[in-house]
Amino acid sequence: MSTTGKVIRCRAAILWKPGAPFSIEEVEVAPPKAKEVRVKIVATGFCGTEMKMLKSKTLHHDRYPIIMGHEGAGIVESVGEGVSTVKTGDKVITLFLPQCGECASCLNSEDNFCKQLKQSETNLMSDGTSRFTCKGKLVYHFGNTSTFSEYTVINEISVAKADAFAPLEKVCLISCGFSTGFGAAINTAKVTPGSTCAVFGLGGVGMSAIMGCKAAGAARIIGVDINKDKFEKAKEVGATECINPQDYEKPIQEVLFEMTGDGVDFCFEVIGNPETVAAALASCHESHGVCVIVGLMIGDQLNISGHLFLSGRSLKGSIFGGWKSRKDVPKLVSDYMAKKFNLDPLITHTLNLDKINEAVEFMKTGKCIRCILLL
Repeated sequence: MSTTGKVIRCRAAILWKPGAPFSIEEVEVAPPKAKEVRVKIVATGFCGTEMKMLKSKTLHHDRYPIIMGHEGAGIVESVGEGVSTVKTGDKVITLFLPQCGECASCLNSEDNFCKQLKQSETNLMSDGTSRFTCKGKLVYHFGNTSTFSEYTVINEISVAKADAFAPLEKVCLISCGFSTGFGAAINTAKVTPGSTCAVFGLGGVGMSAIMGCKAAGAARIIGVDINKDKFEKAKEVGATECINPQDYEKPIQEVLFEMTGDGVDFCFEVIGNPETVAAALASCHESHGVCVIVGLMIGDQLNISGHLFLSGRSLKGSIFGGWKSRKDVPKLVSDYMAKKFNLDPLITHTLNLDKINEAVEFMKTGKCIRCILLL
């Protein structure tokens, strides 16, 4: 029986209030309106961004209950009026970063920060309403996607069509983590062959940055993390060596200068810690070193000495690895299908949606690179 045009009842992981665990509830998902797509989510990654949001005091505390999740892949169940780029039955990747194709950023070949991203700050759809209800209450959206639900409604500009044969439980990582780290090296930093790189933070995005550095031809890739359990995995994806800042009495930037002679050519901060950003920048070669901030920082202020810029170092931001989301994600999925990169090393845990609170605990232990939730 077709569900097109009807309210769908399904399961979702809801966060009812700050500090609470996720609660698996039955929710009602309304049909898509004009230029919207309703997607049956098949798999979603539990990203470090969710962990940051769970701990953040600056998250919109009045916007509860909320369905989080932004790293997902699924199948189009139905489309609203005017949708032309995907159809029922298509496999799609959800996109926290839209691509409207009309704003100044979308029209700039070097830019990907679509102005429609700011819509997600309301935690509602474009018309100011929600497509979710639970127990008679409005439920807020998250990150333009809300993938912790068996069905979700997303704007057409926030989905990308994927290869019909793509394994969604793998390529969902292209929705955020892999693309963000890999692209930070390829697109934002523009890592050069033979260069020396350092990656601060060896989670899923950090591992993907290492993969990007390797793909770009870096000769030396140094992984930096206080968790030595991640070193073997980092070397598996391309790191040439790994160091733990806690093993040294001197600042990590001094250690990296001694290891490299002049500092690293490219450095990536994939933690979202202001102090680590300062250390990463100071680890760069003084005249041409490039430091890219990849980690999410919410309401944080940087305290960086101006003398670090005197000789020519650069500090850059990056969102979604610099990719044009709707344009480039299908190409990344095709590259995965062509075995140009391997996502398997990034996936350390796979759980069903009702085990989502276990995923949170896995992330807290530091033993989890990426946990995939199956819906």
